Formats: sequence, structure tokens, C-alpha cells
Amino acid sequence: MFQGFSDATIDFMWGIRFNNERPWFQAHKEEYLTHFYQPMKALAQEVYDAFQDRHQVPGLCCKVSRIYRDARRLHGRGPYKDHLWWSMERPTEDAFSTRPVFWFELEPEGWSYGLGYYSATPLTMAKFRARLDRDPAPFERLVRSLDRQAVFQLTGVDYKRPKGAPPSPLLAPWYNKKSLALECDHKLDDLLYSHDLVDTLLEGYDFLLPFYTYFSSLDGDPDPREG
Repeated sequence: MFQGFSDATIDFMWGIRFNNERPWFQAHKEEYLTHFYQPMKALAQEVYDAFQDRHQVPGLCCKVSRIYRDARRLHGRGPYKDHLWWSMERPTEDAFSTRPVFWFELEPEGWSYGLGYYSATPLTMAKFRARLDRDPAPFERLVRSLDRQAVFQLTGVDYKRPKGAPPSPLLAPWYNKKSLALECDHKLDDLLYSHDLVDTLLEGYDFLLPFYTYFSSLDGDPDPREG
């Protein structure tokens, strides 16, 4: 059971940020496992189990990130991440970045959670726009539910050249997104140190589930470029 993170968790993240080299990490590996990785894994598993008990989402699995960077993509950075995340997602042959995922991330400055794409494909967003054009009402209902709450905010970069005119003003912030997410950001706070974090995440993911269902279903839509 998740018992909360600790000051040692935060200390390790700052430590690896400023000492991103193998000798330092090897000397502090037990701290990493005890105070960072194992609590993160316990949080992920408890939230995932409870979420699936409630909803039985087909194909959804839970993944915890590794601290090791891909050696092919260091680009002058150290070999370790100073943050970890876990996600609930549906495995496919495509890269995880192209699929909608629930996530939680902890870094030295704070934590975040939400639902969205790391990098949606142009085809996914084209299908999204085509469905909004064809039948805007279902997503408008979701947008209204989002507008009635104050936890999650729409984020994501817009196309520099608009892809067209949205079918209604309510959908304007969504229509020309290259990729998108519904995100909640926190500074470091007492909730991180408490089991109450589990309940907070579950409540948020419960709210986001209809969006996940909507975005996941886009895979089955026809390619609008072939119409």
C-alpha cells in the first residue's frame, strides 16, 4: 500500500539533478529504490487496481517509467532522469506517445496528473476534427463538464496555420490543437506525503474517463484524408 512520498524522495530528485553521473547514482541507489521508485510503483499499482475495480477498462495496463535515459538520446544530458512518472494506457504497436494515457509525474519542483497525448499523430487529430465536424454534440457535452470544474485545464500547442473553422465557439480551443492534454499541476505539497493522494488521483481519473473513452474510439474512425 502506498504510504506517501517523503523528504528523502525530494532530496534524491534534487541530488540526481545536480549530480547526474554514475558514481553518485550508484552511491545513492538504495535511496532511489526505497524513497522514490518503490513508493511510485506502490502508488501506481494501488490507483490502477482501484480504478479497474470501478471501471474495468478493456486493455488498460499500468507502466512505471525507468530512471535511466535512453543512451541514444542523451544530447549532452546526464544518464538519469530527475523525475519519474507512471501511466495507465492501452498497449498497441504504436509508440505510447501517440495514444491517450492517464499519467502521474513527480519532479523536483512539483507534480502533475491528467490525461492526454504526449504527441498525437496528425491522423489522430484529423480524425478528431472530422468527428467534431460530423457530430459535435457528444464532445460539446464533455467540454461543458470540463468548464464546470476547476481542476483540469486544456493544454497543448496549436497548429500555426489553422486547420479550419470549428463547428461551434465552444470547440474553438480544441479544434486546431496539434496534440492535447487535460492537466492539473501542483507545487510540492503535503498531499504527496499522504495516502490521500490515491483518492485525489482516483477522483480525477474518474472525471477524465469519458474523455479517454472518446479519444480512444478515434482509432476506429475512417481516415478523413481518403474521403
